Amino acid sequence: MRSTGAVREFTDEAVADGTVYEILDDARFAPSGGNRQGWRAVVVRDPQVRLGLRDLYLPGWDEYLAMGRAGLVAWAPVTDREAEAEALRDAGAGKRGAFAERLHEVPVLIVLLADLRALAAPDRDLGRYTLTGGASIYPFAWNILLAARDRGLGGVMTTMLTRQEAQVRALLDIPDEYAVAAALALGHPVRRPTKLRRAAVENFTTLDRFDGPEFTA
Repeated sequence: MRSTGAVREFTDEAVADGTVYEILDDARFAPSGGNRQGWRAVVVRDPQVRLGLRDLYLPGWDEYLAMGRAGLVAWAPVTDREAEAEALRDAGAGKRGAFAERLHEVPVLIVLLADLRALAAPDRDLGRYTLTGGASIYPFAWNILLAARDRGLGGVMTTMLTRQEAQVRALLDIPDEYAVAAALALGHPVRRPTKLRRAAVENFTTLDRFDGPEFTA
């Protein structure tokens, strides 16, 4: 857990199908609500489909970068929508970076789907952004990254394709009952993160109340 950082640069070395299968075979032991395992993984190998996914990825990435340049958290549920709209006028102006431009070339590309019929989402009716359904899907995605790390690989999860879900649905023949949850890129890392920067426990944990004293050992 302390060494599984986001890896976006990969060598040209191929990853065997058997290795990808083993990764998914380990990842399937992720927890999910009611053990319904509402995930579906699509391993994308067809070059034209990969290129199509890359093209669908770029508009969202451009928007993400534009909002970042404006000091905004992209698509935050609580945000200044006017400032966001102003920032998006600059979408496409910045440098995209190699990962986005070459997404179609990553050694392993997996699109993760969620069966909306299988997700227990007790916060569905609260009138705010819903979170709890993802608890039955994203542990599986994290397990994929952990299993890849265990085999000397690196990877990253990105949710940018959800911005173009209708087009992704058409490209991959996804039924209406499924939502696009993420895409995962895996491969042999050019370099592996050596030190991950994370906040200390005391920075995000309190005792008894939200505004309670810091929890510490």
